[in-house]
Amino acid sequence: MRDFKIAVIGLGYVGLPLAIEFGKKYKVLGFDINKSRVEELQKGFDHTLEADLDGMLEATSLRKFNSESGLSFSSNEEDLKDYNTYIVTVPTPINKFNMPDLNPLIKASQMLGRVISKGDITIYESTTYPGCTEEDCVPEIEKVSGLTFNKDFFAGYSPERINPGDKINTLTKIKKVTSGSTPEIADQVDDLYASIITAGTHKAPSLKVAEASKIIENAQRDVNISFVNELALIFDKVGIDTNDVLDAAGTKWNFLKYRPGLVGGHCISVDPYYLASKAESLGYVPQVILSGRHVNNSIAPFIANKVLKLMIHKTHTIKGSKVLILGVTFKENCPDIRNTKVIDIYNELCEFGLHVDVYDPWASAEEVKHEYGVDIISELDETKKYHAVLLSVAHDEFKSFDFEAYHKAGAVIFDAKAVVDRQWVDGRL
Repeated sequence: MRDFKIAVIGLGYVGLPLAIEFGKKYKVLGFDINKSRVEELQKGFDHTLEADLDGMLEATSLRKFNSESGLSFSSNEEDLKDYNTYIVTVPTPINKFNMPDLNPLIKASQMLGRVISKGDITIYESTTYPGCTEEDCVPEIEKVSGLTFNKDFFAGYSPERINPGDKINTLTKIKKVTSGSTPEIADQVDDLYASIITAGTHKAPSLKVAEASKIIENAQRDVNISFVNELALIFDKVGIDTNDVLDAAGTKWNFLKYRPGLVGGHCISVDPYYLASKAESLGYVPQVILSGRHVNNSIAPFIANKVLKLMIHKTHTIKGSKVLILGVTFKENCPDIRNTKVIDIYNELCEFGLHVDVYDPWASAEEVKHEYGVDIISELDETKKYHAVLLSVAHDEFKSFDFEAYHKAGAVIFDAKAVVDRQWVDGRL
């Protein structure tokens, strides 16, 4: 096995846990262009709450006493030149037209072109469409570095499988798909990940297969959720509770127990567009994938309009009424607000002239303001009267919320997660 000296590019939800685990065995540099992020980590703090802080302390302590292993952090590009294996974990977002935005990947690849040396390996973990590594990223490295792919430098792809907020299925406990641009490099990349992944690895036959395997994981989940979301739209018109139907159907052993809900976050609501874009570039329109996206994108306005109808039914005046939304993150017990669909509900209600308060003990008010221009309240005022209360995220903190009191005071209670005592609920998804 080669003497791996690893630089992890991007220290978000994916890169940081990876840097920590590798830092326990190898010389590792955690790199991010965001200087404040690097400074935060150097102080031993992680606002994403994904890091094993004890593990980070262990890895950074090793670096202080052992130059052959341990973790350090930097935002200085020059520091990258001391390494020979580069793992890219930058975001892969979409633009306002739902098209892939490769700018973070391209810029990271260009930066690698400035620091890479002969014999080095670049491994990509960012989720993207099959062919992106070889067709979009590698040419940028070649152009900037002047080196030749698979002669002077090599590539790997190992898709991330981090589940934000999940403290059980963590990095080392999830089987890792690996791949390399040559058979020899594939073996080296696989050996590298196998040294930290206790769940084992699966070596894919090519970079494209590895890329495709990741993107269909999220596209499959998106389509499955879209099916039950469509059921929710149908059963709302029928006048029956979707969750009651799913509980009944779920008594059969092979029924897939998905639940309706908002589909946000950086993966499930984004990755299908990458696959769809690739398919369309090859002349095929992926109807099932795009149909699933259309249905899931319709749920936020459906919830907002359902709340409005329930308010009218209770004879509340719409314009000027006060609404409380509980939760703004894209999932429960997690501070991640990336691509949250709760904002779509908020905007829809505001357009009708309602005064909307958003409360979330997990979310950063500064981050929500920066990303969405929305001010969230820092604490609940129990004396404030609301005409509607909407539970959008099932944080543990909301389990003790007094929905009964608000319901008895005349407020509409809408439960988008089907977790509130039904006797206090006027409507649920």
